[in-house]
Amino acid sequence: MAGAGVREYKRRIKSVESTEQITKAMKMVAAAKLRRAQEAAESSRPYTETLQGTLSRLSGVAFDVKHPLLDKREEIRKVGYIVVAADRGLCGAYNTNIIRAANMAIEEDTRDIQTGIVAVGKKVRDFYHKRSGLDAEFINLGDDISYADAREIAHYVMNAYENQELDEVYLVYARFVNVLRQVPTVTRLLPIEPPSSDEPTEEHNVDYIYEPSADDILLALLPRYVGSQIYHAILESKASEHGARMTAMGNATENAAEIIGNLTMIMNKIRQAAITDEILDIVGGAEALNKGGK
Repeated sequence: MAGAGVREYKRRIKSVESTEQITKAMKMVAAAKLRRAQEAAESSRPYTETLQGTLSRLSGVAFDVKHPLLDKREEIRKVGYIVVAADRGLCGAYNTNIIRAANMAIEEDTRDIQTGIVAVGKKVRDFYHKRSGLDAEFINLGDDISYADAREIAHYVMNAYENQELDEVYLVYARFVNVLRQVPTVTRLLPIEPPSSDEPTEEHNVDYIYEPSADDILLALLPRYVGSQIYHAILESKASEHGARMTAMGNATENAAEIIGNLTMIMNKIRQAAITDEILDIVGGAEALNKGGK
């Protein structure tokens, strides 16, 4: 019986060791991908911030610009949410936190409206497909995110907004802070409200010369602004995904090592108990022979 118990624990230890090797490898892969994703997200921030500043300055001088993306609807009938998460799991509570943030934003909106979901990532697609349904899905974007991917999503939501299929559009994604912290973020994408400038008044009031006119530049930048916001959100989400997966796989590796240690201790106790029983049997047999000889 003891031999069977030891064999069972050896089998379990071997199984956990295999899992530990897998989680360790996944952590290393996630760490390598995280460096590239973090660099991409950080490199996109200056462009996004500069574009926001440009829009802010242009909106201060182009007062009479008319564009469908700037029109605020008096009657809100349907609100769209672009929810950006991962195509795969094994990244802790990352996907759950994004979906929870989207659901909280939907629940907190007390208006009598419909909700449309634009899913970016299989996990979001699978969750809402089983529940409220989807307006559109964009999956299998991979790790090398290009602006063309974001532009495709931007074209869809801009067309839906201009055709009055959606009256407001919000973007839900995870803002990357560090490996241990990814902040679920909900921000309004449409209608576009030019961001307020944080520049000092003297600097903000510089008399720029615009060629072509400020109105033409503003109209050209509005669609690019939508695309850049989506692109930046996807890059932030991708870095957050790899950071969350790296942390989750690191914790899984540590847990596997702890389980292996506990199983090894129990197996050694069973083996030692079996050896002790055998020694007692031998000693008992020898004493019985000695007594019989006398």
